[in-house]
Amino acid sequence: MAALPKITLDQWQTLVAVVEAGGYAQAAERLHKSQSTLTYAVQKLERLLGVKVFEIQGRKAALTSTGQVLYRRGKTLVEDSLRLERAAASLSAGWEPELRLAVDHLFPTWLLLECFTRFAGEHPDTRIELIESVLGGTDEALIEGRAELAIGTSVPPGFVGDSIMKVRFIAAAHPNHPLHRLGRPLTLDDLRRHRHLVIRDTGRERSRTPGWLNEQRWTVSHQATSIRAACMGLGYAWYSEDVIRKELDAGELKPLPLREGAERWANLYLIVADRDAAGPGVRRLESLIRESVA
Repeated sequence: MAALPKITLDQWQTLVAVVEAGGYAQAAERLHKSQSTLTYAVQKLERLLGVKVFEIQGRKAALTSTGQVLYRRGKTLVEDSLRLERAAASLSAGWEPELRLAVDHLFPTWLLLECFTRFAGEHPDTRIELIESVLGGTDEALIEGRAELAIGTSVPPGFVGDSIMKVRFIAAAHPNHPLHRLGRPLTLDDLRRHRHLVIRDTGRERSRTPGWLNEQRWTVSHQATSIRAACMGLGYAWYSEDVIRKELDAGELKPLPLREGAERWANLYLIVADRDAAGPGVRRLESLIRESVA
């Protein structure tokens, strides 16, 4: 049988309060206890552990080097206990300990993180697992039960979803790319003569591929790799305008002057895997996403 702790959580809380309040009198007022009660609690902690937590420096009591260690560890212990209580309260109310989302790379990352931040402010102990997907990867995560909530470019059979955002695509390349140096409106044949940078479908079947693929292309797994390659003048690609806003503003990328089809649009759908089984966490995060894109 494991040994029981000598020091109670209440004693650790007292130590933390005395340090952070700046003295016994201030801590007593904060904890609504008598000063003598707090003094006794700290003295008992020192006696049980065989250490000195405070030492007199001038007219004030200051933490010893040992006391500093105990304060830091005690503070962590108190914070952990509060998190545990919040988690228990959430679980008793039916809140899920973890939420799993599959989100297509086209959805603005900054907007998704804002939703996560708002959710974390309300429920900091709910874990979030994000699957960053491309094309068929979002569908697979839903079909295989690996996500309770998804944002994708299509709604797979057996699911329902709402269109929440239209994403504008533009073809872009470095300003010094040969396509820009042609100095005229570009045709599809012009594009076919140059390297196309493609982001790989994260679905295992890879059954969904864009219809504008070139024979001359590089396929990468991450959007950031494609953007970096384009900024280095190594090819061109179609990007969500929002995703490359920074590079456009910095002059690292420039829209290609296509004679026709200069922009493409994609719909993004918000999909709840199982509306009847969705817990309050899924429903709250869904609501935050809807509010953010409205």
